[in-house]
Amino acid sequence: MLLAIDVGNTNTVLGLYRLPGVGESTPAKLIADWRVTTARNLTSDEVGIVLRDLFNLRGLELAQVAGVIVSSVVPPVDSTLRRALELYCKVKPIFVEPGTRTGLPILTDNPLDVGADRIVNCVAAIDYVRGQSAAAAGDSSAPTNTQPPIIIVDFGTATTFDAVSPKGEFLGGAIAPGLGISAEALFARAARLPRIEIRKPAKVIGTGTVDNLQIGLYYGYIGLVDGILSRMIGELGPETRTIATGGLAALIAGGSSYISHVDEYLTLTGLRIIYERNREARQHAKTRS
Repeated sequence: MLLAIDVGNTNTVLGLYRLPGVGESTPAKLIADWRVTTARNLTSDEVGIVLRDLFNLRGLELAQVAGVIVSSVVPPVDSTLRRALELYCKVKPIFVEPGTRTGLPILTDNPLDVGADRIVNCVAAIDYVRGQSAAAAGDSSAPTNTQPPIIIVDFGTATTFDAVSPKGEFLGGAIAPGLGISAEALFARAARLPRIEIRKPAKVIGTGTVDNLQIGLYYGYIGLVDGILSRMIGELGPETRTIATGGLAALIAGGSSYISHVDEYLTLTGLRIIYERNREARQHAKTRS
């Protein structure tokens, strides 16, 4: 089985996949997933205990893990996580970093600056849209090598907008403060405003402090998202597909005029695809040798 791990600034998401064997045509299957707080100060043994307990709660064992792939935007935890995975899963993890086979050309000024999570999301989005295009053409088993332009919006600690060309190239994007950060800043600087649940309000003209806050946060953030998307689509073309992921994706997408698809497992899917590409490359190298 494959353990895919996405380490974010706020949360770490883990997914356990059952992968097909060599020569098998059955699709990979996500059999378990978890979301935990990203803890920067844990030791490798403490990370191992967390992994063991998560698996035990689902009736699983770490010994079932045959491969691990990680995307991380929190460098201080990488070495600790690497040691924990090698010690408790008995495998050497693949980190998505320069030199990792992703299949995604990066056309930015400095490709090394692009976060691993953004690369992984783009890989998954390209696979999804090309699969949809092939299915629409009547042959879902033969994905095309092109697709409409794609924008991926990831609602995390920061909200990222990533643009992909029809050739499957990462063109660049934008980064905005996340909705959670925006809300926390408001609550921290305005002492009399209460902390509230972020959700879609019932109306746009509020009559109380709580619904005033909900309206401002919800519709204000949709305005930010749609404002950026409308300008990006203006540059990429009207056929652009927009995919959202992240903890608040479903909430914001419900009010957006541009987001056409929500996939909460987009990052895990991208990690699985990249792992399979690297596994195939290693197998091909062994065959040639």
